[in-house]
Amino acid sequence: MKKFDIRNIRIRKVSVDDIDDRMLLINLYVTQGLTLFIGLIWILFQGRNPIHLFSLPSSAEFAWWGIGLAAAVIVVDLIISRWVPEEASDDGGINERIFRTRAVWHIVVLSFIVAVCEEFLFRGVIQHAFGPYWTSILFASIHVRYLKHWIPTGLVFSISYGLGWIYMQTDTLWAPIAAHFIIDVVMGLIIRLRRDT
Repeated sequence: MKKFDIRNIRIRKVSVDDIDDRMLLINLYVTQGLTLFIGLIWILFQGRNPIHLFSLPSSAEFAWWGIGLAAAVIVVDLIISRWVPEEASDDGGINERIFRTRAVWHIVVLSFIVAVCEEFLFRGVIQHAFGPYWTSILFASIHVRYLKHWIPTGLVFSISYGLGWIYMQTDTLWAPIAAHFIIDVVMGLIIRLRRDT
């Protein structure tokens, strides 16, 4: 039997072009599962109930906060994509690869999973420990594909801070989940439908 030798492990840089669509999708689902798992472990160490975090509020006011932030983000993103050169806001083609061939129902499902998992970890758990500013720095830095350019990095930081702000205003995780979901669905559909034209 061959012995395992850690020195034989080789790490190489992989570009989005080296990964097929199936592996990219698996990677997306696995990272969201890890995000949810980390959030669950962390919230238990905080001594808080994760079920309480997902309780529905008594009024629908949270939805207006989510819709309002999502609308503002989408307008700003469309303005940026219209006036800023594409290379200044390039994400390495990952969003294009994820959304361009997906069925509309799959875009909706992906967007919901991403919104719930990321908002649970970042707004529900990390923001509770560190506040919206440091949470937004961490949120922007895990979106590594945007870090090459200052415009998308600043946009992701601002969106994250806005999500944290509406969470503090509404005191429900459903407001940032709604905003994140709407942003991802609309931007995913724009990429998907742009392919058809």
